[in-house]
Amino acid sequence: MSDATLHPGLVRPRPRRLGARSRTYSVTVRALGPLALLALWWAASATGLLTPDVLASPAEVLRAVGELWSNGQLPDALTTSLTRSGLGLLIGLAAGLALGITTGFTRLGDELLDSSLQTLRTIPFLSLVPLFMVWFGINETAKILLIAVATTFPMYVSTSSGVRNTDPKLIEAMRSFGMGRLALVREVVLPGALPSLLAGLRLSMTLSVIALIAAEEINATAGIGYLMSQAQSYARTDILAVCILVYGLLGLTADIVVRLLERVLMPWRTPQGAPR
Repeated sequence: MSDATLHPGLVRPRPRRLGARSRTYSVTVRALGPLALLALWWAASATGLLTPDVLASPAEVLRAVGELWSNGQLPDALTTSLTRSGLGLLIGLAAGLALGITTGFTRLGDELLDSSLQTLRTIPFLSLVPLFMVWFGINETAKILLIAVATTFPMYVSTSSGVRNTDPKLIEAMRSFGMGRLALVREVVLPGALPSLLAGLRLSMTLSVIALIAAEEINATAGIGYLMSQAQSYARTDILAVCILVYGLLGLTADIVVRLLERVLMPWRTPQGAPR
């Protein structure tokens, strides 16, 4: 006799069945939001709710993309902006990684550096723009270093936290086998802190785009920011929309790159948002 017969109030449990979702389905669902926004934008422009002096229509923006690409302005601006963002990001990641390992793995480094770095972290990097202009002038150095400062602290915080959370028993076991400090960091600490490192990388890459927008306000003569300033002077809302979309696509690309790295380096992790 079953339990349900003996106890009529009981309900037979029905385990939840999770169906595997195809990649095509996942991509389609992700695209619904941007496509809905694009449809609203097109409808507002077609009905006159959005006039060209407020925001150009999608068709006008596409024409502006063709115009800027054919005359070489957009490829040149992209190359310049990506170079600035990439160099600043590399400097910031290297600095944040080194400082995070130092403060997270050594007590002396934590006591000497962490309080100062936490204080500097609370300073908005946009407030440093006038100071950097005084120190470095209006050349490329100021722009690259501003991006580097903005991207250093997310990487530092994530690295330091990840290193501190490494299992101390595992570290002691490796030390008992004679593993040196550098080998410990390379073989034990960094692999254990990998989720935190990738989280810091994602934040830093996103901030590199935000800092790029601010950096290109420093008397830029090339780059996406320069295109925006020129478009503002002539009230070209189509070109302004192109530049804003480029910045957005750069941020989206950075996020996709980190997601791909997570899948390659940590294939055992459950995809974010997947049912468990």
